[in-house]
Amino acid sequence: MTPRFADPDTRAIPVRPVPQDGFDDWLAGQDDPTRDWARANDFTGRAGQVLRVPGPDLSIARVLVGWGRRRDRARSRFTIARAAAALPAGTYALDADLSANDTEEAALGWLLSGYAFTRYKGGASERPRLRAPRGIDAARLEAIAWGECLTRDLINTPAADMGPDELEAAARALAESHGARIAVTTGDDLLAANLPMIHAVGRAASRAPRLIDMTWGETGPELTLVGKGVCFDTGGLNLKPGASMGLMKKDMGGAATVLGLAHMIMATGVGLRLRVLIPAVENAVSGDAFRPGDVLTARSGLTVEVNNTDAEGRLVLADALALASETPPDLLVCMATLTGAARVAVGPDLAPFYTDDDALAMALSHAGARVRDPLWRMPLHRPYETMIEPAIADLDNAPSGGMAGSVTAALFLDRFVADTPRFVHFDIYGWNPTAAPARPKGGVGMGARAVFDALPKVLDL
Repeated sequence: MTPRFADPDTRAIPVRPVPQDGFDDWLAGQDDPTRDWARANDFTGRAGQVLRVPGPDLSIARVLVGWGRRRDRARSRFTIARAAAALPAGTYALDADLSANDTEEAALGWLLSGYAFTRYKGGASERPRLRAPRGIDAARLEAIAWGECLTRDLINTPAADMGPDELEAAARALAESHGARIAVTTGDDLLAANLPMIHAVGRAASRAPRLIDMTWGETGPELTLVGKGVCFDTGGLNLKPGASMGLMKKDMGGAATVLGLAHMIMATGVGLRLRVLIPAVENAVSGDAFRPGDVLTARSGLTVEVNNTDAEGRLVLADALALASETPPDLLVCMATLTGAARVAVGPDLAPFYTDDDALAMALSHAGARVRDPLWRMPLHRPYETMIEPAIADLDNAPSGGMAGSVTAALFLDRFVADTPRFVHFDIYGWNPTAAPARPKGGVGMGARAVFDALPKVLDL
């Protein structure tokens, strides 16, 4: 799917958002046929209502979309996008004097509502298209939607067709489309390149582990994105129960998200130097699998006692973060579907993030609220570092006790980031469990739009 606005010269059917607050006053200002039609169809502006108003020839003359009450709009996102899911193919245009933020949200939601994962079934039917509203940067919104759709496609693809090879191919295709450079270190070459924990986690699989390293841009501040690319996670020798493996195709959601974000940056020509690092592995079971009790030596020289092979994501990320820190960027962003503890803490909608930089945290939080990509700052609580310090090694990948699992995972990753002025780690879910406007059930990007929106402030662009 290629998200695009309709040709601006195409005749369009007006779409009018109607708030429930003050609905009676709004209705009183309409012509008699509209008032009668709204009353006959019990249209009151409730959030999600969509009413097609016929013209004299019974074709659609205009569309009314319930925008709900103010509290409803605070509780849901992309409300106006419900119209895109309810209307027949055609061209539509927003007919409303909305704020700039609300207009952008409505337009982006419309683009995203056209997403459907159709790789394994018939192609998607023609969807209603929206003319770009006046005053918005249409190309920018299309780039954001394209990046989000890329993320969704990568996550939704089953592991049989989205292993380390295919994830590398997706990164190469993205690099080629934007003139970026890419280098990949694969299999035993990881050992020669001093990436031992990526190798240890992925060596048991028939599909070789690798580190994908993509760079783009020649001038400006440097941004490095690190994404967890565990293409399937059995849990290793600490084998997951079958039910827990059901969504493990999404364990490369961090990688999918940073690739989507990379597209947003490159497609819009943001003036920075971009680096994307993805450790791509499959955590499999074989005679060569790494074991509970093993002590691994990371790229940075720190030793890690493996107390659970199902806590493998932080191991592969550790080597990638150590590599990124050797040439410290101005901003280092890590995205990973890392812990179930994060889901227990904040549920599937919020993207929790960790940073010691208060100004960065504030910029991200404000951006998340502005673009309706909700984030929540979590504490890098240093007293918990004792929980990740075992007796026989520098670090423990899976401390016992079952408490503060997302916090201790973030603290673990933070040990591998040195001399980097600003670092933020996102512990995302990457999956939408229940269909919502512009967000069908399945893979979903989290945090990327907020980071993209915050970059000008964070990097002084």
